[in-house]
Amino acid sequence: MAVNKRLMNTKAKTLKSATDGIASAGSAPTPEIAQKSYSALTMSTIANPRPPFPPFSAQSAAQKVRIAEDAWNTRDPERVSLAYTQDSVWRNRSEFVSGREAIVQFLTRKWSKELDYRLIKELWTFHGNRIAVRFAYEWHDDSGRWFRSYGNENWEFDEHGFMRRRIASINDLQINQSEKKFHWPLGRRPDDHPGLSDLGL
Repeated sequence: MAVNKRLMNTKAKTLKSATDGIASAGSAPTPEIAQKSYSALTMSTIANPRPPFPPFSAQSAAQKVRIAEDAWNTRDPERVSLAYTQDSVWRNRSEFVSGREAIVQFLTRKWSKELDYRLIKELWTFHGNRIAVRFAYEWHDDSGRWFRSYGNENWEFDEHGFMRRRIASINDLQINQSEKKFHWPLGRRPDDHPGLSDLGL
């Protein structure tokens, strides 16, 4: 019931926005035009919501964190971008990114530089539609130098479970290859692989 009410409210708001936009152009919208505008604007949210939805519990927040970790470990920019709103706003280190297209471009650059990337995220805290996360990932550059990058993220979600704001602060530590702690085949971290706290990170 809560999900249906959420979708109905969004449909009403988006339909009004689409109608207002057409009316401001000097023409009275027909129901058919308004419906087409609504469909185009909301296809990615109503047809494909991203559970779990806010407000979060300890369990659903932890689930959201693991889903994000799994997606980023695919190193697939297009797939990762689908978890964010069309107009999602990021600050990643000192770089500011806005919108899915820019997110894809950013991640493409990132994973062309950060090779053999493996990531672990861990829930820090949550409230309402916001989640705070700490994370670390290991990677090497094209000259073979290994790094472990440590970071903190603040996330804010819309009612459909899409992330509309991401703020990430990250520091890089150069390590020897023998100091690596993330040992699994590229892709999803196995369920039995230790997390950050288990690894003393």
